[in-house]
Amino acid sequence: MRPPDARAPGTPPWQDPAMPDLERAWVGRHGLARHRLAVATAFATQGFVFIGLTTRLPDLKDRWDLSELDVSGVLLVIVLLAGAGSVLCERLARRTASAALLRTGLLLIGAGAAAMLAVDVWPGFLLGVGVYGVGLGMVDAATNMQAVAIERGYGRPILPSFHGAWTFGGLLGAGLTLLTAGVGLGWSAGIGLVAVVAAGAAFLPRSVTAPVDDADPEVVAALAASVPWRPILMVGLGMVVFYMVDTAAQAWGAVYLDEVLDAPSRWVALATLPYLLASLVVRLAGDRLVRRYDAPPVLRTGAVVACTGLVVVTCAPTWPVAVLGFTLVGAGISVVAPLSFSAAASLAGGSVERVDAVIARFNQFNYVGGLAGAVLTGVVGADELRLGFVAPAVFVLGLLVLARWFRAAPDAAR
Repeated sequence: MRPPDARAPGTPPWQDPAMPDLERAWVGRHGLARHRLAVATAFATQGFVFIGLTTRLPDLKDRWDLSELDVSGVLLVIVLLAGAGSVLCERLARRTASAALLRTGLLLIGAGAAAMLAVDVWPGFLLGVGVYGVGLGMVDAATNMQAVAIERGYGRPILPSFHGAWTFGGLLGAGLTLLTAGVGLGWSAGIGLVAVVAAGAAFLPRSVTAPVDDADPEVVAALAASVPWRPILMVGLGMVVFYMVDTAAQAWGAVYLDEVLDAPSRWVALATLPYLLASLVVRLAGDRLVRRYDAPPVLRTGAVVACTGLVVVTCAPTWPVAVLGFTLVGAGISVVAPLSFSAAASLAGGSVERVDAVIARFNQFNYVGGLAGAVLTGVVGADELRLGFVAPAVFVLGLLVLARWFRAAPDAAR
């Protein structure tokens, strides 16, 4: 029997070299299981709050008498502040555990969402937009840092399941909007409480996700210099395309059904609900599809399906046809984001510190795509929102070229 102090202080039991392999594997899976559930809950909460807000954009638009350009401006502010929140998370992660950053981000998005929906004075609404935007960036970065660390602990790809949890939360958010279509915006502010409760979950501790020591610039410089940024950049462009399409569909879908196709107000959330349902189904099957066909063919097929869906949305004569188009978009585009993060982590390789540094920076591609999808759709569609979906329909075909850069991810993960 090994002495009780054989394991270095702070080392998780499943990383103890003195433990037999089978025992270490069992303890590792058992120890990581509750952290995996907690992080999945965080993903689901983020999706729930985000979709809870975007499906109420028509109501917010009416409350403040906003034009399409005004809505684009609000979305632009959220995306820019989310980018700032992600950068802040990257800087703080050198001294603060990602679990603590995730809790802070969840509290911020809960408070910000509640203020956006409940406050009926313009300065209060803008304050809510600011708080939500910064919190969104922190949650984006911290959840993916935690998810990548857990994936490394499991030794197999599981990121699609985390992003599937986001989609599941989004489905609940869209369903809640449908069920409470006649309820005032003030009452719907209760969605923020979900984020506050989720902040108390058992996230992965610092002993597993130890960040880079800010006091050692040589280590930081060495990590940055050895990272293969060119292939990671190409994978990042794929994620830009994903978020361009995803944000265009989720941020503008409900407004499109409401104003262009004159859907009944209680059904405008159907722009998002089938989209998320299709995304969830494909993400749950994502691991199996990639193992069987490899990532590039899956991504290329999805790009064609998503482009077809956006064409259907653009040309839809009635709102049910547009809903069908959004469903196709969700099915086609859904696996790009989780495969992007997995590919970036696999290409980075090396230590947890190295991967965390790459993921924190890689997350910025999220906001480039979100900015393009939210603002470009509104600007191009300022006079005719139907035309706003033409841009993402064209850009999504870029995945046909970018897909080849995802091929190395499964091999590196193994």
